Amino acid sequence: MERLPRYRTGDKKIDREIAEVVDHVATGNDDLVFELLAAAVRLARDDADRGDLKVASAALKELRYAFSVFTPYRSQRKVAIFGSARTQPDDPLYDQARRLAAALAAKEWMVITGAGPGIMEAGIEGAGPDQSFGVSIRLPFEATTSQFLADDPKLVNFRYFFTRKVEFVKESDGFVLLPGGFGTLDEAFELLTLIQTGKAPAAPIVLLDVPGGTYWQSWRQFVESELADRGYIEKDDLGLMRVTDDVADAVDEIIGFYANYHSQRYVEGQLVLRMQRAPDDAALAALNDEFADIVVRGAIEQIDVTQPERAGDDHVDLDRIAFRFDRRSHARLRSLIDRLNDRRP
Repeated sequence: MERLPRYRTGDKKIDREIAEVVDHVATGNDDLVFELLAAAVRLARDDADRGDLKVASAALKELRYAFSVFTPYRSQRKVAIFGSARTQPDDPLYDQARRLAAALAAKEWMVITGAGPGIMEAGIEGAGPDQSFGVSIRLPFEATTSQFLADDPKLVNFRYFFTRKVEFVKESDGFVLLPGGFGTLDEAFELLTLIQTGKAPAAPIVLLDVPGGTYWQSWRQFVESELADRGYIEKDDLGLMRVTDDVADAVDEIIGFYANYHSQRYVEGQLVLRMQRAPDDAALAALNDEFADIVVRGAIEQIDVTQPERAGDDHVDLDRIAFRFDRRSHARLRSLIDRLNDRRP
């Protein structure tokens, strides 16, 4: 390595030896590999106890393996499906999840589930094993794999909930939640929190029930009356999710989010939104009028591919707009994306 990263072990000799190891690996991301190894050395020098080291080691190994499983499929859109492991095959919710997964698979989307029974098994059954991933958590009191994924190389078994959640969020382009217990509600609130705070990129979140079901309607009433009305969340935050009891509506919400919009990235302080077709001058002016409140300086403008994106061959074929986003109003950002897709609530 010609130049060492700023994050080092603090020991020049060890840093040189790590750099030599990294040179042998030659990944093209030498700085990040160096920092990973330096962090491991610093853990040891901090006199971390064995329990701390076991957590760090297991988490890194789990993530490394999961990354390797998903890497060949990164170009394909994926939806995560959450719901109760206790839902029985004769429950209408099971059929609702199965039909949802089948409809999305027909649109060439892949499905990610927790690889257990209930709603998870329904999702895998609907999409089929070739279009399914399983990210299983090891629990002593529940079956951990579905019969549809028992020997599938796209099955990843996790020890920790937090590493499993990282993969669910990192690899999914959309999320559908059906009624469930504490785990399902945990996923719902965590997803909303991550997108509300910008810790995860904007994505469609659908809360799906069966016709006549009250689960998500009752949940939303609680969120509106006890969170929004009391000022714990903004009213706009309610737009981060869609409650429906119709599979076709759920599929339209997931697919429609990417009708034009593609992805986002921060480059040199600007938020870059990438899409199939940039807005024309009139549409761009309308966006600036409607969303001036979330632009901290300058305006929303169409731009060419940035140098960092070009260097990484990061979707250089797509159109782009960019602006100085306030990094706080993520529900409003979702509304902006809806406009780019020519969709309104």
